[in-house]
Amino acid sequence: MSPRTALRICPLCEACCGLEVQVDDDGRIGTIRGDAADVFSAGFLCPKGVALKDLHEDPDRLRTPLIRRGARFVEASWDEAFAEIERRLLPLREAHGKDSVALTLGNPSAHKMGLLLYMPRLLKGLGTHNFFSASTLDQMPKQLSNGLMYGHWLSMAVPDIERCDFLLMLGANPMASNGSLWTVPDFRGKARAMKARGGRLVVIDPRRTETAALADAHHFIRPGGDVFLLLGMVHTLFAEGLVRLGRLQPHLVGVEALREAMQPFDADAMAPRCGIDASVIRSLARELAAAERGCVYGRLGTCVQAYGTTCSWLIDVLNILTGHLDEPGGAMFPQAAAFAANTAGTPGRGRGIVTGRHHSRVSGAPEVYGELPMTCLAEEIETPGAGQVKALITIASNPVLSAPNGARLAKALEGLDFMLSLDIYLNETTRHADVILPGLSPLEDTHYDVAFPQFSVRNHARYSPAVLPPPAGAPAEWETLLRLAALVQGRGAQADIAALDDALVADDVRKLAGDQADAVLQALSAHRGPERLLDLALRSGPFGDGFGRRPEGLTLDRLKAAPHGIDLGPLAPRLPELLRTPSGCIELAPQRLLDDLQRVAADARIAPADAVIIGRRQVRSNNSWMHNLPTLAKGPFRCTALVHPQDAARWGLQHGGQARIAGARDQSIDVQVEVSDEVMPGVISLPHGWGHALPGVRLAVAAERPGANLNAVLDDALRDPLSGNAVLGGVAVKVGPVSRLT
Repeated sequence: MSPRTALRICPLCEACCGLEVQVDDDGRIGTIRGDAADVFSAGFLCPKGVALKDLHEDPDRLRTPLIRRGARFVEASWDEAFAEIERRLLPLREAHGKDSVALTLGNPSAHKMGLLLYMPRLLKGLGTHNFFSASTLDQMPKQLSNGLMYGHWLSMAVPDIERCDFLLMLGANPMASNGSLWTVPDFRGKARAMKARGGRLVVIDPRRTETAALADAHHFIRPGGDVFLLLGMVHTLFAEGLVRLGRLQPHLVGVEALREAMQPFDADAMAPRCGIDASVIRSLARELAAAERGCVYGRLGTCVQAYGTTCSWLIDVLNILTGHLDEPGGAMFPQAAAFAANTAGTPGRGRGIVTGRHHSRVSGAPEVYGELPMTCLAEEIETPGAGQVKALITIASNPVLSAPNGARLAKALEGLDFMLSLDIYLNETTRHADVILPGLSPLEDTHYDVAFPQFSVRNHARYSPAVLPPPAGAPAEWETLLRLAALVQGRGAQADIAALDDALVADDVRKLAGDQADAVLQALSAHRGPERLLDLALRSGPFGDGFGRRPEGLTLDRLKAAPHGIDLGPLAPRLPELLRTPSGCIELAPQRLLDDLQRVAADARIAPADAVIIGRRQVRSNNSWMHNLPTLAKGPFRCTALVHPQDAARWGLQHGGQARIAGARDQSIDVQVEVSDEVMPGVISLPHGWGHALPGVRLAVAAERPGANLNAVLDDALRDPLSGNAVLGGVAVKVGPVSRLT
């Protein structure tokens, strides 16, 4: 028999491309290529998709639970693992309270339907305030500004690049990422098409990135200087009478307050601090205002800095003031078929968001979107007293590598009374665990993108059945999470998970459907687990069948019958329907953001540091565990520190030599130098997520070229005070050759 072809949405980055996977009769994976018929990605494929075969076959990938016995891990059955969890976790929680257990969530969970939909069940069962995720390492500023302006955290305006004719991009490199909080497969093709029809792409970045190389213009900016550039542009719009509010004017509040707040921030005053000439700042504002279909987009570089939330706000402000928000070719809001809160409830008005419902015990950092800053985790473990974290559950999370000052966190993890990890690898974080529960290979799991249609460049819905059956006796992640939830609720490790799931779904349906709940539950009865929740979300969503009220609408069965997905059309205007603010308007000048401008004004008078470090995105290195996949790891060594030739000369560095980089607290790393004018003077660029030389890690391929951990020299006390997001870029460092500093 010839190999069969199975379809799967790629789970390895935000582009979410459709794949064709060849499967032999014996279940072995053959060729992986792009699905040309996929309604969203149309056959596009990057190297990560091909590496899905490596991930599935990786001998280091965990397939059996592990329990620590002394200094080593031993394989165990699932019942043995849960018995160990019950024996050790429950007494701790009983003795020290709910907040003694913390939970961390990593970004691979965004590509696992079961994890995303059932993690909240576990978190609710735990009842802890100590919840930390990767969101406070890369995106919480954007989520907070969304919430303050539009009333929901995930109301995300993304560039409508397929109709855009001027795209200004700050701190983003979609040539490497294929979009970030902007799901846009084949960015290169879309950018080239934009340029071919006469559009312009302008990139602002401290490095001449792969995206900048494609652009019509690139301007270097001092890391952390984005807020000054953006303020100078907003000031120019007001000063030169370029504001065009258009049809959004009746739906805006705060225009005059914003105009008044911008008075001190003219381009001449902002230019020295951002490193971009005032004439260029004004020119960019004018070009944006003059564009028929223009858009400003900012991503990681604008979030991982001290003014992340304020930058995120100002980007949307620019789109609003120039008439480009919610307009074709501008910044538009996707309409997800399922799981989007801004498609549910009363259109155009809502409760808005609330932050600070509780605070971290040690630093007093406010809760934002239910989370505390990841950089508070170590101190919550270290500091004695009521509420001290005694136990930790990590889910697809590796903060020892991905968060600042990982050495401190690693030491703190050693002081825990119990640690449980749900992960497919024994990595830099899970090596500290007492029990590790593995997940399935993505090819053994069904999938629907829960989050990414909310950020997608085109509306669509796609479902992937499992390519291969799971190993005998191996539970799906959602079953593991639900079993843990049952355990902490006192139901015991042998609780009836199916009955618990039925009860939880029934509660959800009663809240949604009221007296029609029984009929809705009957309509959903053919599915279970995440598929049942998906069917519920699809059918009650904006494109759904409404449980029979709209017979042509979406259901899970209809989606399964369309293996290449269902195209739901280009992005369309959604304001004011999308709004969930109490005022029913876009809040253009939230008070806490206006207040933050005082901090900006004070910082504008401070001279920039002599040397700062920034991260670097690479197409083969989206997450740290990808360094263990041969397809992605092969080729030239990529964990190099880019240094400008002028800086190399003054610091005594040689191309290919070793440099020592030291942070504010004297943490240091040794890195291989790559001399390049790709970075501006005074800036060192090092990729994120490396440093695989720690003992006790089982990542054999990654260990061959471990690289250096950028986050080891970053200060875990540095955060955006509004969102709690870690400051990962523009951090001052000291640099010199290893021989001189040894």
